[in-house]
Amino acid sequence: MTPTALDASQADARLDELTVVDVRTPGEYACGHLPGALNIPLDQLRRALPALRDVRGELLVVCASGARSLNACGLLAEHGIRALTLTGGTQGWAASGQRLDRPATRDRTVWAMERQVRFTAGTVVLVGLGLGLLHPAWQLLSAAIAGGLVFSALTNTCGMAVLLGKLPHNRPRAADLDTTLAALAHR
Repeated sequence: MTPTALDASQADARLDELTVVDVRTPGEYACGHLPGALNIPLDQLRRALPALRDVRGELLVVCASGARSLNACGLLAEHGIRALTLTGGTQGWAASGQRLDRPATRDRTVWAMERQVRFTAGTVVLVGLGLGLLHPAWQLLSAAIAGGLVFSALTNTCGMAVLLGKLPHNRPRAADLDTTLAALAHR
């Protein structure tokens, strides 16, 4: 079942009646999120299923571009929870001129996951090419990254993003997720 998608103007018009769940990493969420959005990273969504099942009204799931929110909507649908997705994600929201909220207490900015992936892939390719000057076998490292990028594009998944999402600055603290789930229960 394909979830219903709202564009930025439709979501903005209904924002007060929607429960917005942002499935990006905490670092991405802190860089800017839809007003009132709650952060439940995609890899923590199963833990939130009981609270999401009890949400009154409609649920809008968002991510950076829309790919992770589609995955989240699929998981929710498997558990009998209907959810909407935001076309273009927070990038589309911001591009349409909508306001993004940012936590006031954030002391450092964490790069968006897409930027982290581009930086890491580029660095590994350069290292592979540089080490390839010492021994040609090192060029396989660059080839592996190129293959991974092609696979990522064809499947609309990103293994590197999954790995980077496990780094400490991209992980939610247990207390943060518990606070989010408590806030969700009071909606």
